[in-house]
Amino acid sequence: MTPRIRQILNIMLNENQTMSVQNLAKQVGVSKRTVQRELEYMNAALKGYDIQFMSKTGVGVWLEGSEDEKNRLREEISSGDSYDVSNREERRKRLILEILKDKGLKKLFYYSSKFKVSEATISTDLEAVEEWLNRYGLNIVRKPGSGVSIEGSERSYRKAIRTFINENIDTKLLQEAYENDESFTGARDGLQQSNIGQILNDDILKRVINCIMGLADDRVMDLTENAYMGLVIHITIAINRMLKNEILEADTGLPETMEMDEDYALAGRIVKELEEEFEIEIPPVEISYICLHIKGAKHEKIQWSDQKTVEMENRELLQLVNEMIDVFDEQNAFLLKQDEEFIQGLLAHLQPTFIRIMYDMQIANPMLESIKKDYPEIFEKCIRVAQVLEKCLGRPVPETETGFLTVHFGAAMVRLEGRNENIRQVRMGVVCSSGIGISRLMMTKLEKAFRGRTEITPYGKKDITPYIAGKTDFFVSSIPLELEEVPVIFVNPLLSEQDMEEVRRMVYQYERTPDKHKEENGFSRELEEINLMAAQINAVLKYADVFRVDSHITFEELLEVIGEEVSPYRDQGEMIQDDLMKREKMASQIFAEFGFALLHTRTKGVIRPCFHVCLTEGGKPFENAYFKGIQVVFIMLLPVDGNVKINSEILGYISSVLIEDYSFTETVLTGDKEAIRKALSVHLKKFFNKYLSQVS
Repeated sequence: MTPRIRQILNIMLNENQTMSVQNLAKQVGVSKRTVQRELEYMNAALKGYDIQFMSKTGVGVWLEGSEDEKNRLREEISSGDSYDVSNREERRKRLILEILKDKGLKKLFYYSSKFKVSEATISTDLEAVEEWLNRYGLNIVRKPGSGVSIEGSERSYRKAIRTFINENIDTKLLQEAYENDESFTGARDGLQQSNIGQILNDDILKRVINCIMGLADDRVMDLTENAYMGLVIHITIAINRMLKNEILEADTGLPETMEMDEDYALAGRIVKELEEEFEIEIPPVEISYICLHIKGAKHEKIQWSDQKTVEMENRELLQLVNEMIDVFDEQNAFLLKQDEEFIQGLLAHLQPTFIRIMYDMQIANPMLESIKKDYPEIFEKCIRVAQVLEKCLGRPVPETETGFLTVHFGAAMVRLEGRNENIRQVRMGVVCSSGIGISRLMMTKLEKAFRGRTEITPYGKKDITPYIAGKTDFFVSSIPLELEEVPVIFVNPLLSEQDMEEVRRMVYQYERTPDKHKEENGFSRELEEINLMAAQINAVLKYADVFRVDSHITFEELLEVIGEEVSPYRDQGEMIQDDLMKREKMASQIFAEFGFALLHTRTKGVIRPCFHVCLTEGGKPFENAYFKGIQVVFIMLLPVDGNVKINSEILGYISSVLIEDYSFTETVLTGDKEAIRKALSVHLKKFFNKYLSQVS
């Protein structure tokens, strides 16, 4: 019985009459859709009670059962805490949090009463949890006749709290807190009714949440669930200590320049709200800790602006990223540096990573063991990447952080390898008895999970004709379905995680297999694609151009010239200029090691793929320091249209030529436009012949 279902049942029991789902949702404080989703599990939640959940379209929902049975359910719900005394592991986790929440002197009787066990059991539990506390420089001090207390530095104390939160908080409790404002109330109640919430001060917890949410700052709202809950509980424990007049020690290891940080101002606003709410004076050190928590947290969304996330003008950071990529895979380094999604994600990940490493802040990585087991080669390479970070920061990099790096680099390698795979959209049929009920619900969940990778159609059992079966890769069915030629996955109508995993495997398989269901005009479409490829290659060759600029030109001035050279229209030229600058801010496209810059982006400023060359007057190297002494700038632009795959293949091939064929660069440096087009034509002819052989 989840906290949300407890809340719904409590309202229905108090009303004791038929209620509309809309009214029920309003009282719960969530959307109607959220309540409808929870009501699907109501019968399972009422097992063990002689009570039935009833619903009728146009009437509403209600509970049927005797008053005595309803009272029994009401008492069970009101008790709230589902703590199991016999569960030793849970009890010891609660004991750790209770010690961290209030490290002052406590007698064994206090803990034995709170956890409903004997003092001897608590004494044994203390011995067990002491080993965990010792890892973070904290010690349990036993004073005969007085009780036990905890000793250690404030930094050790905070580190222990953060680690405990990372290891034990159920992040799903606040999953819907980010969907919309209405659903936050339910998520908050879920946290308060959880095992962790029960041991915290509910009143303080609620008021802390209200203070933080009242600010409505994106830097807080974009935190991951785990990071947000960690911040809430961190502040709740600190406020609880202050209200008990416990002195919070200053940390001399905090940077003196922190007050200049923009997140420090946000932390200050949070503290001001807390001071007004609790009518207490909060020491400045707490502002610093809240600031560090925000800066060291992971975010759901990546924010890109001149002020946030990463200072893109910081050349040292970009140099560090390039060095990390080089040590990861020297052979594929250049192509990895062209992966905009990878560079953007890595840069966004590094800022909080630096904070965590510098201040020894722990972060949980529940997937670490799976990552090491499933991707051993990438993990080993990322150990070298972590060593680059260690050298830069002068601090050891924990395995958990290496695991996160593995995810980023691994995803980039999958994308790199996937360029050679012919990924197609999978045709999936979803079946129930009618085609308008359960199949629609399953279809919604599947569409959300696969987002464009599949073409999903709902069917009733009687709709499956030989024609339908012939054009479908596989079916997902909640009812028995006998088909000989097409695979069928039988699932629970609610689609369990095991069901979803089976569907994922099937989608992955069919994405990478030829489409055996091509229509009769498939050959015609193939000819059209070949014709399009030829036309795009011809456009690249026809409009390839060479222009020269002053050797003292700045990067910003160069972008203006590129916009003017590529397009005669001012608005399109400005689009090209802006898009190239955005791409440069993600990661520098100037490669001193190859002697050239490769400025590339997708932009609405062009209608066809473009290849241009920029040299200086007299063939001198670019003299502005930003260009690092390079001699030539290549410009490759992709239009924003439906031909992104073909266009990317053409310009991607040219990119590889720039690296692999030095003679081509030598031809370019002559500035002879016809010679450059001729050399480019030779290479693109090879590319086209290879393309034709793959098509056939």
